[in-house]
Amino acid sequence: MVVNQAFRYELGPNNSQATALAKHAGAARFAWNWGLAERIRKLQAGEGTTNAMAQHRQWNQYKRLNAPWWTEVSKCAPQEALRDLDKAMKAYFSSKAKGSRRVGFPKFKRKEVKDSFRVTGSIHVGVKSVTLPRIGEIRTKEPTNKLIACEARILSATVRREADRWFVSLTVEVHRSDPVPVKGPMVGIDRGLTNFAVLSDGCIIESPKALTKGLRKLRKLSKEVSRKQRGSKNRAKAKLRLARHHRKIRNQRKDALHKATTHLARTKLVIVVEDLNISGMLRNRHLSRAISDMGWGEFHRQLAYKTAWYGSQLVVADRFFPSTRTCSECGEVEKEVPLSKRTFVCGACGIEIDRDLNAAINLARYVAVSSTETQNACGEESSGRGGNLGETGLDRGEQKPSRQRLDEATLWEAGTGRQGS
Repeated sequence: MVVNQAFRYELGPNNSQATALAKHAGAARFAWNWGLAERIRKLQAGEGTTNAMAQHRQWNQYKRLNAPWWTEVSKCAPQEALRDLDKAMKAYFSSKAKGSRRVGFPKFKRKEVKDSFRVTGSIHVGVKSVTLPRIGEIRTKEPTNKLIACEARILSATVRREADRWFVSLTVEVHRSDPVPVKGPMVGIDRGLTNFAVLSDGCIIESPKALTKGLRKLRKLSKEVSRKQRGSKNRAKAKLRLARHHRKIRNQRKDALHKATTHLARTKLVIVVEDLNISGMLRNRHLSRAISDMGWGEFHRQLAYKTAWYGSQLVVADRFFPSTRTCSECGEVEKEVPLSKRTFVCGACGIEIDRDLNAAINLARYVAVSSTETQNACGEESSGRGGNLGETGLDRGEQKPSRQRLDEATLWEAGTGRQGS
């Protein structure tokens, strides 16, 4: 199968190359802000909207009079910025439809805040280098053998600055062999705040809680920035220290998510997760920081494409499926289970079980329950709520799984393809 994939490498530019990268990022930012200002002007004047192609023609006329530096950068940087702006505007207007995901209006970009640009065209990859248009060959800090070996077609290169380091993401079109179905069980996954996730087989995936652990230092560095005089060199140094700490927190979270999702996609045949309203949950000011620190949305996104790569299947349970309120032993549905109640106690059969494990077991049975309900709707004889529960390895007569933790070494071995000893 043909898929679009990205390979990310850290760049090691010299001084002149770093200056060229900064110029391209500045050109992309300038074009974005100019295009956004033009769109706002048209909307306020009642002239309607425009598109990326029309704005690029206007930009070609505008830059010759107002941007004398345009010859120093590749034409792709401002052109791709205008295309990104067009996508952002379309997403905003589409989100205004009833039932669509809420998307905010595009904002103006500031210097040294998420500096990035994208180029297309003549992009080449060496053994330990990347050649970009108008910039030339730039050394990478790690070998690119994996990208060269897959003989992929390079579509674009996105360069981003994180604090004082530059990274390039190469979007490629690569042929992947059709995956072999994974030989593993069906599991339900309940995402939580105490632990990142609890599996129906009793395993626990712990969260690094990167933001929680680094919050004290983050506050300290933020105070240092606010107390420095604006425009001074000491303030610039303090801002750099703060940006480095933000990068460290982000990398810790991403590393844990990639290890967990790769392990699950390679070892579980069917993975059942809930369709959570994360944007709505973030409105809870008591839990928003903890939910953001977990990265639930990114976890779901990575599972979606990794299960397709490795031969497993991702099933998304209905948002209103009462996984937390349903007893995994007798099927009784409680009216309410408050978040402070960490142990589920069934009022019908009296079983006591961890609430996250109880929800995970119910999610593992979701596929069997859904298939049974579908058969009943067609008029076939019902076999009860259990349906084909035996296929999940979670029959009601079976002993409940004990909770065990997946350590980082296990996840690392699964993520790298190594076998444990």
